[in-house]
This record gives sequence, C-alpha cells and structure tokens, in this order.
Amino acid sequence: MAEKTVKIGTRGSRLALSQTGQITERLRAVGGFDAPIVPIKTDGDILTGPLSQMGGTGVFAAELRAAVLDGRVDVAVHSLKDLPTVAVPGLTLAAVPVRADARDALCSRDGLTLTELPQGASVGTGSPRRAAQLLAARPDLRIVDIRGNVDTRLARVPGLPGNAASDPVPGKVGDLDAVVLAAAGLTRIERLDTVTEFLEADVMLPAPGQGALALECRTADVELGGVLGQALAAVDHHDTRLAVTAERGLLARLEAGCSAPVGAFAYRKGSMLFLEAVVNSLDGTRTMRVKKATDGLTTVGATLLGIELAEELLDGGAGDLADLAGSAK
Repeated sequence: MAEKTVKIGTRGSRLALSQTGQITERLRAVGGFDAPIVPIKTDGDILTGPLSQMGGTGVFAAELRAAVLDGRVDVAVHSLKDLPTVAVPGLTLAAVPVRADARDALCSRDGLTLTELPQGASVGTGSPRRAAQLLAARPDLRIVDIRGNVDTRLARVPGLPGNAASDPVPGKVGDLDAVVLAAAGLTRIERLDTVTEFLEADVMLPAPGQGALALECRTADVELGGVLGQALAAVDHHDTRLAVTAERGLLARLEAGCSAPVGAFAYRKGSMLFLEAVVNSLDGTRTMRVKKATDGLTTVGATLLGIELAEELLDGGAGDLADLAGSAK
C-alpha cells in the first residue's frame, strides 16, 4: 500500500458516507495523505426482509472486510454495532474514535413522547432489542418491522420536519405514529430536528457499540507502522474503546446476534468502568437487568467485565428469556 494514498471503504448510504467523511477528514489531517472514499455495496444494502433473518449485522460488515483483505480499500469504516464480535484473521480493529450519543431516539407525530403516544400506537423499528424494550415500557404498542435508510424510515411518520424519503415504499408513507432510530445517526446527518424524545437508559439500553465507529485495516499495515498506523492511533479514543470492548465482551459470551433482544452500555467514571446490560423476552413481558463495575481500565479488564456480567445473566436464566447460544455452555 502506498502511504500517499489510503483508500477508505464504507457502505454507500447517506449515513455511512456522512460518518465516513467526518472521520476521513481527521485521518487526512493527521496523516497528511490523500484518502479517497470508496463505497462498497453489502448484502444488507441489497437483500430485503427482517435483518434478523438475513444473517444479522454481519451482512453489513462481510463485504467491507473482504474489500480490505483483497486490497480494494485500505481501511473499512463500520458502525461498530454492525460489526460481528468474531475477529477475522488478517484484520485489526485499529481505531475506535470518540463515541457519539449512544441513546435511541423516538421520532413521533405531533411531538409526542413515549408515554404520550395513544393507546395501541404503531411504532416502527427493525430491531428486536428496541421492540422488546418498547413493549416492556408500553405493552399496548403495535410494533411494526421496518427497513430502509433514515429518510425512508422517518417518512413513515407524518408531520416530521423536512420529511421526505429518498426511496419511499409505495403505500407506506405517513402510516406510523413513531419510529425509533439511533441518536448518533440522526446527529451525523443533521436530522435531530425530528427527535421528540431521547430514550434514557432506564427505558432503553442501546445496542452494544451503538454510537461508535470501528476502523478496521489489515494487520500487516498496522504492524509496519508508518503514517497510516500513526493516523489511526491518533483518532483512537481510549475510554470509548474500553466501553465498547466491555459491551462486545458481554455480547460475545452470550453469543447473541441482532435477533436477540440484548442491550448494553458501558462508561468510565473516574477510576471505574461501569457496564449495564438488559435481556428481554421478545414480547417484553420478562426482563433481566444487571450492572457491574471494574477498576481494570485495560482492554483485558474491560473484556473480563463483559464476560462476568454475561455469566451473571446466564446464571440468572437469561437464556430462558431470549435465544442466547451462550446459555448452552
């Protein structure tokens, strides 16, 4: 790889291109190299139907990872929540930039909050995690499975500011009372004007890694050092890496994919790293929520925190609430 040019791979959605553009500017500034952005089409962009039935979040990451390995690009920018926990030989998670807002956001008609939505209101989401936590808070809601880019999802709710879908679904515009989306994504494409309520952790814990980006490259390129390695190291944020390492350690031990209603959020406070997690039954009627902390502020300590909290969940019967492969061990 020529260090004068570093090809940055990403999905081609408006959100992916926006967040990749922002982090690429930082890499260019630090490394002093040219960094063209190369959109890569993934299975998740082509296939239709519920994400949980298409192989989970890995459908967004697999083609990007292949593009790094075969040299089409030098760095892949992933939404970290879409990155499977299983490492790929030859690739390294070289940087985790500072995390954006990890919360989920409710975007509803008439400025209604979650508690103000009418009885039996229809709420759109493609996430079993969000669906289960919504039903735990409001069992009367009608959850509607939705796919599509951010604008397409927002277009399902009438009256939102600047509401227009880039690829509207025929007959499915303005048909929902609300949708739930990631606050970080709405921030990155400047659509926070559509948010009627940010859902706090006591109502909805985010997906592990939500709000964070993952910059993955060939292991050999990092080991060789040079300007790329230095640039990636410069944008890596230690506390964010600790937090997402704990969250992904929990997810890996539970062996829970996107079809499992598992939420987790870690944060550093002083000399401690805290991790909170929730597992719901799909219908939201049963919930397990646990929290734990460690003073081991290393990636090993963070991983162990995630594993230990997962063991608590499994010992408490979390495997009976959700389809967790880790419960069989």
